[in-house]
Amino acid sequence: MFLPERRRFIAITLVSVVSMLLAGALRAGDVASFVDLGFSENGKIYMFAQYGVDEHTLRPWSELCIVDVERNDFVPGGRISYKHDKPVALGQDGSAALLRIVSQNTGLIQKYRANFMRQGIPLFISLEDVRDPAGQTIDFRDFERGVHYDASLKSILHGSGTGVKSSFYILFNSLNGKGFKKMYRVGSPNVTRDGVTSYSIKKAIVNPERTSMILVIEMTVLNGNGADIRYMVEAFRL
Repeated sequence: MFLPERRRFIAITLVSVVSMLLAGALRAGDVASFVDLGFSENGKIYMFAQYGVDEHTLRPWSELCIVDVERNDFVPGGRISYKHDKPVALGQDGSAALLRIVSQNTGLIQKYRANFMRQGIPLFISLEDVRDPAGQTIDFRDFERGVHYDASLKSILHGSGTGVKSSFYILFNSLNGKGFKKMYRVGSPNVTRDGVTSYSIKKAIVNPERTSMILVIEMTVLNGNGADIRYMVEAFRL
C-alpha cells in the first residue's frame, strides 16, 4: 500500500519507538559505560571508571577505581562510588556523574600519578555478546611486538535463580616470536559475587611500554527484574 511521505515517516517513527521500548523491556536493566582513565608513568597503577543511570530511580551514578597492577587490587581508598540525588534530565546519559567523581578526587588521582594521557593500547576488543556461564576462550596478538596471547576464563557458579553466586579465574599465556612462553593465573576463584550469572573478557589493553596487561571483565548481574551490566578488571605485569 502506498503511503504519502508524511504518513510513511510517522509509521517508521512509531515502529522505531516500539522497537526501542521492546528492547528496553527485554533487557530490563542498565548497562554501564566503561572508561579507560590511564596508567601511571611506570605502568604500576591503572585507573578506570564506569557510569550509568539507575533504571528504577533514573539517578546517574559512577564509580572510580585506582588499581595497583602488581597486587591486582585497589590501592587504599581506591574504589569510590557516587550516586546523584536527582534523576537525569531527558536526553542525558549519566556522564555528568563521571565528571563529578573525577573532579572530587583529583588529590587521590595525583597521589598515584595516574595520567589521563596514558590510556591503554587495545590489543583485543570483543564485539560479541558473550554470556556463557561456563566461561570463554580468546586469543589475540600484539603485532608490533610479535607476541601471541591466549586467555581462558573459567566461571564457577553456586546456586541458581535469585540466589546465584559466582566466581572466576583466568589462565593467560603469552608466546613471543622466539618461542618463549609465559603462563599466568589471574582472578580470585574464592571470591564469590552475589547475583552475578556470567563473566566475559571485553577488552585486553596494555600500557605504552607493554609491561602491564589489563583485562576488562563484563559481568551480568541480576537486579530483580532482569540483569545489569557492570565492569571490573584483572591486572598483572607482563
